[in-house]
Amino acid sequence: MKKIISILFMFIFLNQCSGYKPIFASSDVQFKISDYHITGNKMLGNKVFSRLNSISRFNKNNDSIKSVEIFLDVKKSKNSTSKDSSGKTIEYKISLSAEVEVKDFLNEENILKQNFTSSLSYKIQEQYSDTLKQEQITTDNLINNLSQDILINLSKNISSQ
Repeated sequence: MKKIISILFMFIFLNQCSGYKPIFASSDVQFKISDYHITGNKMLGNKVFSRLNSISRFNKNNDSIKSVEIFLDVKKSKNSTSKDSSGKTIEYKISLSAEVEVKDFLNEENILKQNFTSSLSYKIQEQYSDTLKQEQITTDNLINNLSQDILINLSKNISSQ
């Protein structure tokens, strides 16, 4: 009897997960990027654009999806946040800021114009190469955060129009 009840509960709990749908599903993205312009730190801007473009790429052949033009101005700053007693830096804070403007490609109407900022800290490692790897990982995480924030706001603005 206990086995039947436990199997029944397990079936109920597993059935609750059947409606799972990822937030950034490509079928939910209601735009395709037709043109883009990058200023500021071009390397970081291209990484942000690449993440946005890879999600919108699934809609390239869908004519009912809104075509957009994206303007990205990405800046990076790195500041010392903590020093030891001798004055040597032991922690850095990296901040990425992106000024994003998205316009409808056909009628030049503004869809989104917003500044996004994200920052993270990382500790200095004993080996310089490990510190560089940590900085790169932190920067990649910030790029992902910015891309997700832009995508969420852009999708929200497009769906409300």
